[in-house]
Amino acid sequence: MFSTSTSLFVQPRASLKVQREEIGRGSRGYYSTRVARNPNLEKLQTNYLFPEYARALSTPQGYTGYGLEQGNKELRRAIAETIYKDLSVEESEIFVSDGAQCDLSRVQLLLGSNVSIGVQDPSFPGYIDSSVIMGQSGDLKKESGRYGNIKYMKCSSENDFFPDLSKTERTDVIFFCSPNNPTGHAASRQQLQKLVEFAQVNGSIIVYDAAYAAYVSDSSPKSIYEIPGSRKVAIEISSFSKTAGFTGVRLGWTVVPKELLYLNGFPVIHDFNRIICTSFNGASNIAQAGGLACLSPEGFKEVMCMVDYYKENAKILVDTFTSLGLRVCGGSNAPYVWVHFPGSKSWNVFNWILDKTHIITVPGIGFGPAGEGYIRVSAFGHRESILEASKRLTTLLC
Repeated sequence: MFSTSTSLFVQPRASLKVQREEIGRGSRGYYSTRVARNPNLEKLQTNYLFPEYARALSTPQGYTGYGLEQGNKELRRAIAETIYKDLSVEESEIFVSDGAQCDLSRVQLLLGSNVSIGVQDPSFPGYIDSSVIMGQSGDLKKESGRYGNIKYMKCSSENDFFPDLSKTERTDVIFFCSPNNPTGHAASRQQLQKLVEFAQVNGSIIVYDAAYAAYVSDSSPKSIYEIPGSRKVAIEISSFSKTAGFTGVRLGWTVVPKELLYLNGFPVIHDFNRIICTSFNGASNIAQAGGLACLSPEGFKEVMCMVDYYKENAKILVDTFTSLGLRVCGGSNAPYVWVHFPGSKSWNVFNWILDKTHIITVPGIGFGPAGEGYIRVSAFGHRESILEASKRLTTLLC
């Protein structure tokens, strides 16, 4: 386990100078992670070419198509003021994108192939698949269904869907989703405090997926930045897809705090900005206008009404499965219901339900080895479809 000795956090003079210039006076300190900067980014000699001479395009007189790669300033400000109110997230730390899944890949491009990663088990497949593509994962072990170089943090009902960090090995990067896809579990404030402290002790970076934050109904945090010290260890990714129904419109964002530093003291935000400017021409103007409308007082009220609609759908599904004697997780803080069929294979349950009821679920094993024996059921749908599904499931399982 990495020692908390302060001598290990001492930065070279040059690094401290960079930090002071970037963070400014009155900052929260000069902590850096132990994650090395992607050496390939250090080879780049200048800023990306086109933003250098295209700034006039952001004015009414000079605009001809491309906007700021980082996103519309009004939208970034609206995200900061509406989603991160009182959390000290600045609009300059927000990067608007074409969706959370796309940003996950950009974060992987940022981090490079030399980092080690840890994931929740079960977890969204994109974290692992992008790791495989980047060359971080090692070989697949067929007997376990796990990749050799990925650390799987088991999250089950036995440990309240939160990993035992006392038995978790250090990794450079920790992918963490809350409310979780697929289990629907929202980590408590105490759990996330433990996660942040774990990352601080180990010098790790948390990549926090908050795509379902709007569904949190209890006191669980909606953002990792509600936790003290998180700005020094966490990147947060979120989306309009599950909140405002933008799945086909494509709009999301990533927050990279200025205090998040590589091992050498270089601010991570600069490299992420370079990745955005190089690999992305900015989110659609139309999609961003839609995002602004969703964050207006009237729009946000309507968005939350839609979230409540899907939460009621989830409650109907939870009540249905519970009444049939099945163990269920999720549904209260997330649009997904995680249903356990003990002693059964996920694909067998999936095929059986599809064959008998014509209802499509998702086999839990697709989210990792710990998902075996579970299915994920989505609350996204029209109310009449949810009620019909509940009726068919009751007939099948009663």
